[in-house]
Amino acid sequence: MPGSLDPMTIPGLSGKAKEAVTAVFEAMTEWQNEAARLGEKNSKQVLDKMAKATVAMGWPEQIVDAARMQMQTAADMQSKTIEHIKAAWETQLQSPNPMVASPDAMLSRLKSMPGFGSTANWPPANWPNAQAMQAAATAPLAFWMEFGKQWQKFWTEAFVKAKTN
Repeated sequence: MPGSLDPMTIPGLSGKAKEAVTAVFEAMTEWQNEAARLGEKNSKQVLDKMAKATVAMGWPEQIVDAARMQMQTAADMQSKTIEHIKAAWETQLQSPNPMVASPDAMLSRLKSMPGFGSTANWPPANWPNAQAMQAAATAPLAFWMEFGKQWQKFWTEAFVKAKTN
């Protein structure tokens, strides 16, 4: 379970390495907590404004419901991605000698996104700029950034189409 490993107790790591690994886990946890807090705050504000705008334009409330589901999916995916990265690090660090252990298994775990299996079939081919997403998927943090960019592009295009129809 991510978060159960104390880097200071890992045999074979230098003091400097233990401090660096501790800093990585603390930074990932802080990022995850901050993203959750900001996501909750900002999504409420955006969805409230979106609800008012859709009513003013006579659009169905399903637009807000769909946006809410997309935002929640994106937030969940970000949290799961961070947990996935932590778990990959912990597994590698729990090997008998993590300083010299082959990184191949860790790289394989990092290239497999949680809930999606291998990134070979992600993103769906019909997503805008799916090729860029596929390339970013091999690095989970880059994947998340590209996902957010594509999500925003998708919804912008959807709203423009809805407005012109």
